[in-house]
Amino acid sequence: MNLTLKIWRQKDASSKGAMVEYKVTDISEHMSFLEMMDVLNEQLINTGEAPVAFDHDCREGICGMCSMYINGQAHGPDRGVTTCQLHMRSFKDGDVITIEPFRAAAFPVIKDLVVDRTSFDRIQHAGGYISVNTSGNTQDANAIPISKHAADEAMDAAVCIGCGACVATCKNSSAMLFVGAKVSQYALLPQGQVEAPDRVKNMVAQMDLEGFGNCTNTGACEIECPKGISLDTIARMNRELMKANI
Repeated sequence: MNLTLKIWRQKDASSKGAMVEYKVTDISEHMSFLEMMDVLNEQLINTGEAPVAFDHDCREGICGMCSMYINGQAHGPDRGVTTCQLHMRSFKDGDVITIEPFRAAAFPVIKDLVVDRTSFDRIQHAGGYISVNTSGNTQDANAIPISKHAADEAMDAAVCIGCGACVATCKNSSAMLFVGAKVSQYALLPQGQVEAPDRVKNMVAQMDLEGFGNCTNTGACEIECPKGISLDTIARMNRELMKANI
């Protein structure tokens, strides 16, 4: 198929960006979206132009790196997939595809489609972990019984890959689905109870410090999340925060 691509190009964080139009031809419907971008970049390199910068790593839907806004949707038109899992059969010959970086004040553009998502790392560092006693008497991981229901819910939250689609698609650029998932992952497990009050207070405080907006229950984050993280995690985060402040 032959396509017209309208891509956001921005030299660096301090430069003014603009949409630039490119043509790509002979794209197989079996290619992934990132493979199509590789074809474009090879074409640009062969003609002496700078390739389009975009994040990618595992290309298996696990790492959460391939953040792109495609035709107005985070990770493109398909549901439950990352950009690397999006295939060109989702488009038609002759289509015009608009490709932009994730937009949020807390995700500043570094170059072209690459944004700085280290704000997520700082939120994680604020409390998204369980401290482990390494003095020599560490318990085995399976020493504490956990109900099947709690384990399933914790795992549902733990599948968050931190891609930032929830932030990019939210009208408020809220990170509450991400933070809610990270808080819920441990709030449901006995090992996570000890540090639960400090965890939720510190992670929410860091989220606010990074400049993310608040949740207004629009639900777009849940729809666009490639891992199906539920809005229930936000409710659980709010309950945990309320308990921690009593």
